[in-house]
Amino acid sequence: MLAGAGAGIDTGAGAGRGTGAAAPAPLPPVFTPMAPATGEARPSAAPAFGAMAGAGSGVDAGLERGLAKLDPLTVRPRVSSRVLCVVFGTLLLALAAGVWWLGVRTETGQSYDEIVVTGFQDALPEWLASMLDPFVRQNSHTVLPIPLNMTVILSLLIGVIALVVMIVRRRWWLIGQSAAIVALCYAASRLKDTLPRPFLINTDTPHANSAPSGHMILAATAVTILLIVVPRVWRAVCALIAAAYMLVIGLSVIAGGWHRPTDVVMAILLVGGIALLALACTRTSGMDDPGRRVSSMSVQIVGSVMITAGLLACAYAAYVIWQIEPGLELSAQWSQSGSHLSTVVGVAGVALLVGGLALAMRQLTASPLSRIGLIGAPPAPPRR
Repeated sequence: MLAGAGAGIDTGAGAGRGTGAAAPAPLPPVFTPMAPATGEARPSAAPAFGAMAGAGSGVDAGLERGLAKLDPLTVRPRVSSRVLCVVFGTLLLALAAGVWWLGVRTETGQSYDEIVVTGFQDALPEWLASMLDPFVRQNSHTVLPIPLNMTVILSLLIGVIALVVMIVRRRWWLIGQSAAIVALCYAASRLKDTLPRPFLINTDTPHANSAPSGHMILAATAVTILLIVVPRVWRAVCALIAAAYMLVIGLSVIAGGWHRPTDVVMAILLVGGIALLALACTRTSGMDDPGRRVSSMSVQIVGSVMITAGLLACAYAAYVIWQIEPGLELSAQWSQSGSHLSTVVGVAGVALLVGGLALAMRQLTASPLSRIGLIGAPPAPPRR
């Protein structure tokens, strides 16, 4: 570590030796320029790196190019991390398309959605129904032209908090990434108006397509962006909050009869896929400051648990659906309990999986450990 620090201040050390050549003891001139590296120079150097990270704050482009040549990981994530973001993001989008196909284009899928949405609220435990009740109330506020309910209000509030965090942290590149996520997620929500829903079975609910859920996309987008923009120490906590919030909103729109389970799962997967693809474009001020990049035990533990639990929950939900498939084809009453159980477990599993992947990929793209990143900013020359 000292070797890396010495390389970063090689010019300053040479100047010290030049001025103290006549001194009988060479040690004081050699170490005197290095003293500010642990004292006065560090506060003055850290803002320089912080300004470098914020490309939109007027930083010298030549400094950024120089640091990129010295250590590319100071301004962009590892190639492997970006590739993982693209792979997992594409996989989530493909899963979203597969969920839509199975839920909309097959008789079994339409029957499953119909069984769940028509009796889900009555089958909920009392404690869960009371927790979802504030979110089930539709259009409780109409101050703005857009109908507002608790889901919209809370999601907009979370989005404002995320924006404030980015501005306070001077994460200008991250603001652009978040804007791209919002725009793409909004475009994805308009798929509801274009995707077909063939008439395969007689249903009590409207035959019009309702996938993906716009409310679910709004909620998932807000908490995912918040997870991306917060500092490292808050990422694991925000990931748990994001998964819990997506679960509550997903179950509430089903309990309210507004959306089918397919709509909710598809929406969460779409937001997760778009967010991971956006993280592949992370650079400069979208990353943590060099010198503050460390591995996070909380991210490792929480991310691993969320991804593992999400995969297991999704597998269990798929197993339950496979078990009740004969009853779904006949809309049998005995398949209702299994349908409701698989819906709760499945939505929870998808929320955990997406939240865990977003947490892990954000840490990888924001804090690549490198030589300069671990040592910190080069010390500034001593003032004379």
